[in-house]
Amino acid sequence: MAEMADLTVSLSLLVGIVVFSEAARRTALYLFPKRNWIIYVLELISTFQLCACTHELKLLAEVGGLEPQVGLTLTFLISVVHMVSFHGAICNPTGALEQLCRGTLTRGCALTRISCQLIAAVVARSVMPHVWALALSDLHRQHSLTGFECTNSPVNAPLLWAAAVELSCAFVMHAAMSKLEKAEEKYQVPLIAAVITTLVYAGGHLTGAVFNPALAFSIQFPCPGNTFAEYSFVYWIGPILGMTGSLLLFDNAVPAVSGKRTIPKNLNSNGHETKKMK
Repeated sequence: MAEMADLTVSLSLLVGIVVFSEAARRTALYLFPKRNWIIYVLELISTFQLCACTHELKLLAEVGGLEPQVGLTLTFLISVVHMVSFHGAICNPTGALEQLCRGTLTRGCALTRISCQLIAAVVARSVMPHVWALALSDLHRQHSLTGFECTNSPVNAPLLWAAAVELSCAFVMHAAMSKLEKAEEKYQVPLIAAVITTLVYAGGHLTGAVFNPALAFSIQFPCPGNTFAEYSFVYWIGPILGMTGSLLLFDNAVPAVSGKRTIPKNLNSNGHETKKMK
């Protein structure tokens, strides 16, 4: 079990990452308020925040022995914080691909966002060891004994089963977000955070329940035990197929049976009229 002092330091670090990222976002928005490319800066900063915070949470769970109920509570809270602070950033390649398929992002915008997400994932993976090297807590000092690297594979199931877990998590997540777009805005964030927490509880012991290719690239791919191709199959192909399944079912099959579309082509993910983003 994580010692209270270690937990306090980790919570402070999480707050610091969020505050730093928010300051960077606000500074960028203030200096370049009307530039089209500002969305990519926000994508970089917000994806970095997501990945850096998850690195610390993973360390708490795997090395610090954080109790499951505490870990799930932190997962819910940090998910809420992420969603209210991202300023329109997607932070998930499958989310960008979904919007591309729905016509609310152009191909160039989607590909650029995904590139920003992967770059931010690598930056977070490179920055966090330098933060841990400050030895702010006994947990960080203990982690230094392994060279700040994970020692075990996060895949604790046969590859097909593991990919199915990530596929299922992505399917449920995208389906839930599609349905919750109709809910009142004040309920959307806690409900989506609750879905994320439930999925982490259900699949976390098998794959970590990441269902985000960029996040997985940051926190899971450096781990030993499996090849890059195997991790790609589980953490990239699985979520992409899950998103595709959700899109085909709720944007094509169900509307075809019911005679109406779930989301009009000219609406964005918030239900407002939008033009294609360049």
